[in-house]
Amino acid sequence: MDEGARRRKWRRVRRLQRYFLNPPVKVAVWAGLSPSHVLIESTGRRSGKRRRTVVGMHIEGTTGWVVAEHGRRAGYVRNLESRPQVRVRVSRRWREARAAVLDGDDPLARLESFGRSHAAAVRRFGTDLKTIRFDFEGPADRNGYP
Repeated sequence: MDEGARRRKWRRVRRLQRYFLNPPVKVAVWAGLSPSHVLIESTGRRSGKRRRTVVGMHIEGTTGWVVAEHGRRAGYVRNLESRPQVRVRVSRRWREARAAVLDGDDPLARLESFGRSHAAAVRRFGTDLKTIRFDFEGPADRNGYP
C-alpha cells in the first residue's frame, strides 16, 4: 500500500473509531463487560492532561500485550513513549504499569495470541502495526488478572 492510500485509510479508520466504535466500547470496558479490552490512562506528552484510550489487550501473567493499529501515528503511542508510566483498567480495577513500544517484535505473530475476531479487526483496519508491552506492577488478583 502506498503512503497516500495508507494515509487515507488511517483518516477513515480514525474517524470511525473515534466517533462511533470507541465511545460504546469505553463504557463497556468501564463496566467490566468487555474482557478483551482495557482502558489505558496515560499523560499527554504536550498538555500533561490525563488521556484515556480503549485498546484490545492480551494478558499473560503480569504482562499485557497491545498491537497498535496505527503505530506511532496514534497519539496514545506517542504519549506512552514520552511517559511510559500508565494506569490500565482491567476487569473494573486500575493497575499501575510501565509501557514499552517494541520495534523488534513481529506484531502479526503477536496477534496470533489474541482472540480471532480482535486479531482480524486489527489486521483489516491497521495501517502500521506496532507491538506495545505493558509490565504490571504488584501481584495479580485472585482471578489471575494483573
